[in-house]
Amino acid sequence: MEGIEKSFPGVHALNQCRFQLQAGEVHALVGENGAGKSTLMKILTGVYQKDAGVIVHKGREVDIPHTKTAQQLGISIIHQELHLMPHLTVAQNIYIGREPRKKFPLLLDDKALDEQVRVLFRRMNLDMDPRARVSDLTVAKQQMVEIAKALSYDSEVLIMDEPTAALTNSEIQELFRIIGQLKASGVGIVYISHRMDELKRISDRITVMRDGCYIDTLKTNEVSVDRIISLMVGREIYHSVDFKQTDSEAETVLEVRNLNRGNALKDIAFTLKKGEILGFAGLMGAGRTEVARAIFGADRIDSGEIIIHGKQARIHNPHDAVKQGIGYLSEDRKQYGLLVDMDVKANVAVASYSRYRSILGWMKQERIAESAEKVVESLKVKTPSVDQKVKFLSGGNQQKVVIGKWLTRDSDILIFDEPTRGIDVGAKGEIYKLLEELAEQGKSIIMISSELPEILRMSHRVIVMCEGRITGELLREEADQEKIMKLATSRTG
Repeated sequence: MEGIEKSFPGVHALNQCRFQLQAGEVHALVGENGAGKSTLMKILTGVYQKDAGVIVHKGREVDIPHTKTAQQLGISIIHQELHLMPHLTVAQNIYIGREPRKKFPLLLDDKALDEQVRVLFRRMNLDMDPRARVSDLTVAKQQMVEIAKALSYDSEVLIMDEPTAALTNSEIQELFRIIGQLKASGVGIVYISHRMDELKRISDRITVMRDGCYIDTLKTNEVSVDRIISLMVGREIYHSVDFKQTDSEAETVLEVRNLNRGNALKDIAFTLKKGEILGFAGLMGAGRTEVARAIFGADRIDSGEIIIHGKQARIHNPHDAVKQGIGYLSEDRKQYGLLVDMDVKANVAVASYSRYRSILGWMKQERIAESAEKVVESLKVKTPSVDQKVKFLSGGNQQKVVIGKWLTRDSDILIFDEPTRGIDVGAKGEIYKLLEELAEQGKSIIMISSELPEILRMSHRVIVMCEGRITGELLREEADQEKIMKLATSRTG
């Protein structure tokens, strides 16, 4: 790809961009959210059409007007959000619309279909039942189905967008094994990820983009992580210095006593102090999100007490939690945190609508716009205006809008579930700085994160969970990755 240009109304998305991929290499594509990575790959896969530039495939200039053309050229993409039909089998998902048929063309040949998929799986050295229902598979297995589907088109170019975002460590190893096999068989892989350790481990070359422009292409074994980050952001990353410890005498704003919910939560008990960032660590399935949802009233508890500012709180649903001053930034911000088809104004005001309603029931649009402008200014949200639809903002800026929603509501207790998932390095620094500023202003924060460096960097205290129980609590000065992992794999608290 050479000299690629793409503009949308009011946005010059790509400016003279280039990208080159060789057979049998893993070429990482990195940049902050909004850098243009997805737009460039959408042009390569026929989702968008370029305004200018050339695409050369195997030495021949090609035009890719739609996705079918890309598939015919052997170019496939595996999106971060998997596009499978959960009610169908693995085999049906892989060959949907291309199923083998019996002599009478209206009848599908399920036996031949399953055998076709078995041959494909043998090629991938993958042990999976073609007749298994997709809804019964783990996220990692579903991802393998997506890869198999891409390879069923005889793909020679495979684009992977944040493929490890929802995988456990053992599942990541399995994915890397498959990638190694594909590489050895001559498939060229474009690997989009924000996880620097993965890129160093798996890629041969790295191309950096910034603000819709091509910055540089480097050999992975010749470049440091710091250098990559510096090229990505083009500015100094925020690092916390002299992070203030909370006062041990500070007011306890939240106390959770003996919280139970089926097998998901067992005797959960902890306290949260004013101005504190309390980190929750643990492996996937440990029960951290379940704790957040129970406190926020999204899931009903079997027993236990939630004490807020010394008084027992009756929280039966999220509305009760919001009235008690609790804000929840869920792990899946698009599904549970944002109205993606609405503008920044509506999203900022949605948790506080009663404050903007006149006596006659009309919404005071000017006051909503003022509040949204304040959020955009104070949180440095990059948006053309408060009238911009949220779905057009980058991940980091979407996260800031969710935070702005709860700050507008003036919530005292903020629960952040994976606050930087899918967010680039530069935006992560901004979110970290924001969390620390909120804590200094007296807000109390529960931060759930699967990234141990993030937990260690941001938390005053760390609570570790395993299989629905709290297995340990560590102060900032005594916590390290080894201690956390030991508690995260310990079945007894």
